[in-house]
Amino acid sequence: MNVNGKRDYYEILGVDNGVGDADIKKAYRHLAMKYHPDRNPDDSGAEEMFKEASEAYQVLSDGEKRARYDRFGHEGLGGMGSQGFSNFDDIFSSFGDIFGDFFGGGRGGGRSRRGGPQRGRDMAYQMEMTLEEAALGVDRELEFERTSECAYCGGTGAKSADSVRQCSACRGSGQVAFRQGPITYSTTCSTCGGAGSEIAEHCQECRGEGRRTEKHKVKIKIPPGIDEGGRLRLREEGEGGLKGGPAGDLFVVVSLLPHDYFHRDGSDVLTQLSVTFPQAALGAQFEVRTLYGSSRLKVPRGVQGGDLLRLRGEGFPARRGKGDHLVQILVETPKKLSSKQEKLFRELESLERGGVNKSGWGGKGFAGIFLHAWRWFSRVLRHLGANIPEDGQAASRG
Repeated sequence: MNVNGKRDYYEILGVDNGVGDADIKKAYRHLAMKYHPDRNPDDSGAEEMFKEASEAYQVLSDGEKRARYDRFGHEGLGGMGSQGFSNFDDIFSSFGDIFGDFFGGGRGGGRSRRGGPQRGRDMAYQMEMTLEEAALGVDRELEFERTSECAYCGGTGAKSADSVRQCSACRGSGQVAFRQGPITYSTTCSTCGGAGSEIAEHCQECRGEGRRTEKHKVKIKIPPGIDEGGRLRLREEGEGGLKGGPAGDLFVVVSLLPHDYFHRDGSDVLTQLSVTFPQAALGAQFEVRTLYGSSRLKVPRGVQGGDLLRLRGEGFPARRGKGDHLVQILVETPKKLSSKQEKLFRELESLERGGVNKSGWGGKGFAGIFLHAWRWFSRVLRHLGANIPEDGQAASRG
């Protein structure tokens, strides 16, 4: 059980977290049949088990939700429409095809009459985000067009209540019967389309459609750590229903914009940092831009080009904390040298080959060679601006 008091979804269904979709559906089917309200009337315990199993199946049967749950747990599902079900009708409307298979229609699998309330269609909205927004989370207000129930006719498509009359072909049943030999068949009435009624005079505002197009605004909270292709489900923010039916759902699909500085590697973030020869040799400190602002990075002495330095916990959010920010070191090579710089580099080349410095210093042994190299390198660094004292002098402290 997690900090919010919710049980693990895999534990609820009794499956391992590596099982396939078929096993998840099979496990849910077993629990749904066991705790179905029609089989356990007036049993509040079975009712809660049924709702709990349905909530687990809602998440684990959806590839995107399951991936987020595997990475972030229950906390990662905020705003994705995975907060449980308010009643049985909500469950049956979401998994009507499954319950139709289980019980052969009827409650949870039956079809609503065309003349009754109709649920609106779901909609999808693609939202672009920067990598920083995805890492930190962000509040957005979306504006889009959707069709909603016509306010003038209440979704009936009729000019007035007097304009609606019983269908003369099916006498209001929505079905017509015909015989073929000894067998009687029934089918949807072709005159009223199964509504059981006819409209004599249509609504002028919606032209008999029962819907009108309108601009709609909705606020959404994007949780930290959402990834490319992540989906957030906003219930009843899609197209409006008809004849009192609920609106459909709005699915917000996240698209991450390319970034010219940050690069992703799972939960880690990679950037590059250019340093000079003196900074690489002596070490330095830098303010590095991160997803969350900036952090101080210490470059150690003797760092090599291509080395990766790590800022822990400064990467992309993951299920257990955050990844790291990796900084790749690039050592800059001067493209142009002054005559003095070139002379110093040639002395270094001579030293690396075992030559003797023109200064005439003739020290011998390893210590002598080391001191000789240090003096030469100090001259290079002083020329490039480093505060290196002369032999026998103290460095200025400003």
